Amino acid sequence: MLPSKNNTVVSVFGFDPYRIGAGEIFARELSEQLAARGWHSVLCFLKPPPEPVRRFLELPNVTIEVVEDSWQLSAKATVRLLAVLKRYRPRILHLYFTGFLSAYPWMAKLLLVQKVYFTDQGSQPEGFVQTRAPLWKRAAMRVINAPLTGVISVSGYGYRNFTARDLLPKQRFHMIYNSVDVARAGLGLARGGEFRRRYGIPADRLVVTQVSWLIPEKGVDDLLAAARDVVAAEPRAHFVLAGDGAHRPNLEQAARDLGIAAHVTFTGVVSDPLAEGLFAASDVVCQMSRWEEVFGYVNAEAMASGKPLIGTRAGGIPEIIEHGKTGYLVDRRDTAAMASRILELLRDPDLRRRMGEAGRQRAVEKFNHKTNVGQLVKLYGI
Repeated sequence: MLPSKNNTVVSVFGFDPYRIGAGEIFARELSEQLAARGWHSVLCFLKPPPEPVRRFLELPNVTIEVVEDSWQLSAKATVRLLAVLKRYRPRILHLYFTGFLSAYPWMAKLLLVQKVYFTDQGSQPEGFVQTRAPLWKRAAMRVINAPLTGVISVSGYGYRNFTARDLLPKQRFHMIYNSVDVARAGLGLARGGEFRRRYGIPADRLVVTQVSWLIPEKGVDDLLAAARDVVAAEPRAHFVLAGDGAHRPNLEQAARDLGIAAHVTFTGVVSDPLAEGLFAASDVVCQMSRWEEVFGYVNAEAMASGKPLIGTRAGGIPEIIEHGKTGYLVDRRDTAAMASRILELLRDPDLRRRMGEAGRQRAVEKFNHKTNVGQLVKLYGI
């Protein structure tokens, strides 16, 4: 047990908190569990959160700070974090979505921070195979990251990848799954009709959804190619692509070229996908990633919402989706298999219900944010 004086955790999140997504929900739950133990939670983001997100994050024990460019090697970010650490003198520093190579661990050690953790959220390129790092890199990284108390992997896939590199002693690695607010998902289930009306989706459509950045690595092109065959066989099928990205104009043109534009809705970023009814409005949820996803938050969110999944055999996705029980797995880029599995689910409401119920139960057991954040707090020793 750590001493009671100055009980503060500084959490550095290398992302912009522009919506109430999985990362923001995690940050709030962590703060709540720290508050229950009398600890202060300092949340550092790349930018100030917009007002709705700020209201969501702000609790009596929370302070929000901005550390720009914390995700990369940056003198500006290092100086800014140094100021934060000097101001709050935390007992624990935890780094999320930042680079593994940084000055932060040694800076924390010099300021007498007792424990420093790093959470690995890194997905890998398509076909990536991890190998042991060269001797010089292993030696250098062990010196650079010597002050790290532990590394948190968010899936078994991530754990195997990171430990294979042999950059730190294996006993410093821990596996705690990413998680989802199952209660928030349940509340959102009443808003599916509202979501459909907002985006002009007819009530009789069978909705297939993918939530992701609109970039080639997420396999959205493949999903659209499969959608052409699905719509030809089932005219009630409708595809919802929730998210944004540089590739969006190309995807919108692809939908027109495929002759399915009337069956595809691009929502842009949905600010609070669980609570706004995005998943409730869906009959099937897909993650057709080409790259090696370390986890895939959308899988846990869909399961918590009681929806069947179709995902690719890539990275950690097969670890999350139980093939034949909570959904189906297909090979990446196999658009024929994607179309076949989507049609199978659209044509069988009982199968969708059974898989959705099994997914909901799995989310409660494996990906419940209260349980998984509790594992982290226990690891902190508080």
